Amino acid sequence: MPGTFLNIMLQLIVVLIAAPLVNGIIRKIKSTIQHRKGLPVLQMYFDLFKLFRKDMVISENASWIFTASPYIFFVSVLTAFIFVPVVPQFFSFGFTGDAILVVYLLALGRFFLTLAALDTGSTFGGMGSSRELMISSLIEPSLIIIIFTLGLSSEAVSTSFQSIYSVAGSLGTGILSPVYLLLFAAIFIVIIAETSRIPVDDPATHLELTMVHEAMILEYSGRYLALMEYGASLKQLLLITIAANVFLPFGGNLVPELGFLIPVLIYLAKVLIITVMIALIEINTVKLRLFSVPNLAAIAFILALIGFMSGYLFGR
Repeated sequence: MPGTFLNIMLQLIVVLIAAPLVNGIIRKIKSTIQHRKGLPVLQMYFDLFKLFRKDMVISENASWIFTASPYIFFVSVLTAFIFVPVVPQFFSFGFTGDAILVVYLLALGRFFLTLAALDTGSTFGGMGSSRELMISSLIEPSLIIIIFTLGLSSEAVSTSFQSIYSVAGSLGTGILSPVYLLLFAAIFIVIIAETSRIPVDDPATHLELTMVHEAMILEYSGRYLALMEYGASLKQLLLITIAANVFLPFGGNLVPELGFLIPVLIYLAKVLIITVMIALIEINTVKLRLFSVPNLAAIAFILALIGFMSGYLFGR
């Protein structure tokens, strides 16, 4: 038990350090391709440090929901990371169905995020909340189908991340089977939608007609804004971690005797591959109109459903 607690603490330290770096890498890749200097890769660390030191400006109409939501959002995502192994070799904490719990923890954070946006009575907050709930209601069924399909492919028929990871790591070149390719395409769309990235949303814009995530946190400042931004980057890293460890399972068979550093470096390399793919998608696409987002969600759902049917009919 003490070893498990230490591994969880090490994992949380790794993700807390790495989460802001993902956004920095995406921005740097986009600016490089566009022949711009762009912001430094470590810019988000500086921004978070500055925001944590600033005072908050709170609307007189705000209730306890507005002040509590940043902490609930941040802690819910960080708690979800307890059940998502970053380095499977060092992780022995989990139970059957923990993947479903992770989805509910993310939904809890989203629930309070949308409540907080509505709490101050801001027009932008209401608009962003309605858009966020619409997008999430369209995307979450795809994520659930992906988890069920991966769970059915495990030896224990379990929706535990440990079982899902162990099966993916044992497949070898079998990871290139149609089932896993379809599921990877589906979860990639889920990542883009859940993290409010192009073509679903543009995280760099503040135009009122296009904002989704930015509209919900428009009333926040100081430490509260830092927690919201940090929580969003952690959520992005969590979804990338699931995709990286399931669909890029290389390095998962390393023995624990090699130490903690090498598996972490391999994990960061896999995260970097997914991050580069997200940046390339962003740079080569444009933001969709709001009423075109359901079409993208339908594509993710169809891919996940075909993957589920293929896995159920033909096995892994």
